[in-house]
Amino acid sequence: MDEIIGIQAVRAALRDTPALARTLYLMKGRRDARYNELIGMAREAGIRYQTVEDAWFKRRDFEGAHQGVLLECHTRTLADEQALQRRWPELGPAPLVLVLDSVTDPRNFGACLRTANAAGVDVVIVPKRNSAPLSAVALKTAQGGAEDLFIVQVTNLARTLSWLRDQGVWLFGADAEGDEVWQSLDSSTATALVMGSEGSGLRRLTRSLCDKLVSIPMLGKVESLNVSVATGILLYEAVRQRRSPK
Repeated sequence: MDEIIGIQAVRAALRDTPALARTLYLMKGRRDARYNELIGMAREAGIRYQTVEDAWFKRRDFEGAHQGVLLECHTRTLADEQALQRRWPELGPAPLVLVLDSVTDPRNFGACLRTANAAGVDVVIVPKRNSAPLSAVALKTAQGGAEDLFIVQVTNLARTLSWLRDQGVWLFGADAEGDEVWQSLDSSTATALVMGSEGSGLRRLTRSLCDKLVSIPMLGKVESLNVSVATGILLYEAVRQRRSPK
């Protein structure tokens, strides 16, 4: 069973995946326009809702602010390699792919998903092991960005990267030691941006499978950026290129 907390994340779940929702819990004594909207959405979808005391929320010991809202859902099943291969022809001639290699912090994971949604990413690929789950914290951080994303969880990331290359996808790995700066990547064709873990970056095998390694110049004293910030910079460079007049 999954739990989604926070007004924005719950609203998005009720809007985009109401079939997964079971029960909406709201803190007793609080009624405002945003709460009323959630109640209306739950009623429209035939989802049970109830009010509970503040102590009920406190006993659950959430990470992050719940805002007095919790949606209990059936566990969302992520797509697998076979689903990716079946859906691939529907993504068009130049899909934009985000690969998150061992991003284990749920807030970073959620922030990356939010940016991916905003940038119009066609598919997000994550490894089954050494990756943050699509938890309540990740969903709250994503603020509604995860619900309608095509997220694929793979058992063998190297095999999936090799398959992407066979489909004509260029793999650009983000690496502090990359030979090319981020503006030089050409993402007008089928492109996958490959991001590494918060601490050690790309794994050796993942790095070796990338066509190019791109870096973001560090002009101050810090040596690197948070993975979610770097993801935003690289994705929006891809967006800029794709929206620029030919």
